[in-house]
Amino acid sequence: MTLLHAAAAVLTGPFLSMKVARNAACITSTSFHEVNASPFRAETMSLQFEVLGKFNRARASRLTLPHSQCETPLFMPVGTQGTIKGLTNTQLEDVGCQIILGNTYHLALRPGAELIDELGGLHSFMNWRRSLLTDSGGFQMVSLLHLADITEEGVTFQSPVDGKPMLLTPEESITIQNKIGADIIMALDDVVKTTTTGPRVEEAMYRTLRWMKRCIKAHKRPTEQNLFGIVQGGLDPQLRDICVKGLVALDLPGYAIGGLAGGEEKDSFWRVVAQCTAGLPEDKPRYVMGVGFPLDIVVCSALGADMYDCVYPTRTARFGTALVPEGVLKLKHASMATDFRPLDDTCSCMVCKRYTRAYLHSLVTKEAMGSQLVSYHNVAYMMKLSRDLHDSILQGRFPEFVQEFLRKQFPLGDVPEWVCNAMEVAGIDISMCCAPLK
Repeated sequence: MTLLHAAAAVLTGPFLSMKVARNAACITSTSFHEVNASPFRAETMSLQFEVLGKFNRARASRLTLPHSQCETPLFMPVGTQGTIKGLTNTQLEDVGCQIILGNTYHLALRPGAELIDELGGLHSFMNWRRSLLTDSGGFQMVSLLHLADITEEGVTFQSPVDGKPMLLTPEESITIQNKIGADIIMALDDVVKTTTTGPRVEEAMYRTLRWMKRCIKAHKRPTEQNLFGIVQGGLDPQLRDICVKGLVALDLPGYAIGGLAGGEEKDSFWRVVAQCTAGLPEDKPRYVMGVGFPLDIVVCSALGADMYDCVYPTRTARFGTALVPEGVLKLKHASMATDFRPLDDTCSCMVCKRYTRAYLHSLVTKEAMGSQLVSYHNVAYMMKLSRDLHDSILQGRFPEFVQEFLRKQFPLGDVPEWVCNAMEVAGIDISMCCAPLK
């Protein structure tokens, strides 16, 4: 049984017979040529990437996709089944969300790739006018279901419908993503835990390269959707280097760095990012998968990465935690009950303008509205962080932005050693943010 067959078994309603016109609001190919030229510029029929400014390795870029134009560095909220929990599309547009990430596995099971295709793609189905990215589905199958086996053919796992074995191949992953219709789609990769060592890591890396070629062959909509490859190789520098070179040789629209943010030491995390970004093309977008902590995003941006995604901002909101320049604010704490300040007096979002910490404290402990309001603020915070990164690089004040960010996060000067090491490689002096060694 394939994933498409399982999705059909889950669906209870009939498909619509009339297909909605796809990509009605897409940017036309002629408009792509109206953007000013740049020394670092890549253009395909469905993607244009232009580096607008740099500071050492950090870049501020413009990414033009079929449905919208985006500025990097950028954070992408995760909408598992075509929605960010608790937020409307209008709210996401209000805070400046540029791209939403959808999970292929969940969308294929419910409502189903066939139904989404009948309705003209996920943009039409969810009425989202801006860009979308879908993952390959492989990670969810490893993390959410009992994994039966990984072979050269694909990933075999237990069906959530009847418990029977199901198979996801590179070809089927691309077929599903072609039906969903996102602006950026991801190749199926052989995912292993970050802390895995030994022959399994090498096997997964080489299989990821072979599956990449199968994904390219299966991709039927290259003029409308951009297929990104994923760099694997665990924490092994040699394997990462082989994978980077293998993917770059295929001249893909963009590249992702996978297999991180899964429990590895931070010192290992940043070193893999630094190595991979250094080896990837200057004129293509670089996407670090699964990264959502603000500190991690600042560090990765300094090292030359462009795109990030994670459930963290909205998931932590549902537990009553707000993101603020100083770190996090635990709204369930008793001290919040009589705190009549906004979440962040430097934030211009609707929540910070209208509500106090005390009011939100009363909501997050009892009312669903609490998690919705904190989710709104947290996504707004991440969008502002993205804009601030972009603007500071363009305006030549990126080091000052990083220094101020770290001062607020670590007022005692206790900046983690891994951050200090990463910034040294990035060419940013943060010595004034660190307490002297005793």
